[in-house]
Amino acid sequence: MSQQINSGRAAKSVSGAAMSKYDVEVEARLKALEKNAHEKCDGGGAAAGVSPELAAKIEEMYAWFQYAKHEI
Repeated sequence: MSQQINSGRAAKSVSGAAMSKYDVEVEARLKALEKNAHEKCDGGGAAAGVSPELAAKIEEMYAWFQYAKHEI
């Protein structure tokens, strides 16, 4: 985004609309917050916090479910 606030001209949004100095500052803060929020992601998924014992039980139950599904 081309921002030329220091030269006295309004910055332009992506759509081409003029942005006030406040709008530019808010946009910069929002982008910084979004960047920080995404840096801490570990890829998602609930499996990251599952203990090996629980994972084994889940696998056992899934195997039983697959067997039972074919018997019905």
